[in-house]
Formats: sequence, structure tokens, C-alpha cells
Amino acid sequence: MSNITPETPDPADSQQPQEGDEPKVFDEAHVKKLRAEAAKYRTEAKANAEAAAELAKIKEANKTEAEKNAEALAAAQRDAENAKAEALRFRIASKFQVSDEDADLFLTGTDEETLTKQAERLTERAEERKKNGNQVPREGTNPPAGGQDSDMREFARGLFPQRT
Repeated sequence: MSNITPETPDPADSQQPQEGDEPKVFDEAHVKKLRAEAAKYRTEAKANAEAAAELAKIKEANKTEAEKNAEALAAAQRDAENAKAEALRFRIASKFQVSDEDADLFLTGTDEETLTKQAERLTERAEERKKNGNQVPREGTNPPAGGQDSDMREFARGLFPQRT
């Protein structure tokens, strides 16, 4: 097999392509060898993936009944803990009259003490907001009859006589 190795180019020649430059040519035998090797690796990778899937099936089949029951028990315990925490959260929310949306958003604790503190603080904030309310200063009040405003009104009335 004859390998053709590219010559080391002269830096002055590589800056400007010349008309006489020929593209690099690789030995066909070497290219065929590389392609065959790549195909071999691809088939080995596919075989390994299939073997891994088969091994996982065999491991699942070989699990003892006790292992399967232990996994099911652990899953059931997780579900029970989640349900217990959810029930506690909604019990605290109803006790403090927190809406469902606010409970989902603000009541994030996992124990009763934390949930109670969160609900109390949320309720206090809502009460403060209701107590203060939306307040607009001087809304609904009439200006006094006398004073500086009445002088300006008289001046304006003098400029624009009223028609009767």
C-alpha cells in the first residue's frame, strides 16, 4: 500500500493560491480502509445499544417479588406524604381564609408551623391593605367658600361675563 503524504507547504506559497495548485489526493486503499473501519464501529455501537436494552429487560425480569414490592411501597409512601402535605396546606388555607390561588403561590412550607406563619403573614398583609384602602387625598371635598380661591373666581368671572 502506498501512502501519499502531503508535502510541507512553503508559507510564502500558501498565502496566494497559484494556478498550478492541484488538490490533495489520498490513496484509495487508505480511504477504503478508513470507511470499512467506520462501518465496523457503527455496527458495534448498534450491537452494544441492543445488548444494553436486552440487559435492562433481563434485570427487570430477574427482580424478586420482594424488590418489586419494595419499589411499590416506596412509591406509595411518597404519594402518601405528598397527599398529607397538600391536605395540611389546604387546611391551613381554609383556617385563615386564603384563596386557592394564593395558597398555591404563597403557602410553600412543608410543616404545619411554617405554613401557619406564612398564612398569618399573608392574612395580615391583606388586612393592612383593606384597612388603608385606596385613598385619594381631597377626593369628594369642595373648596371653601371664602379665601384665595374666591378672589380668583371673581377675577375670572369679571373677564368672562355670564349671559343670562
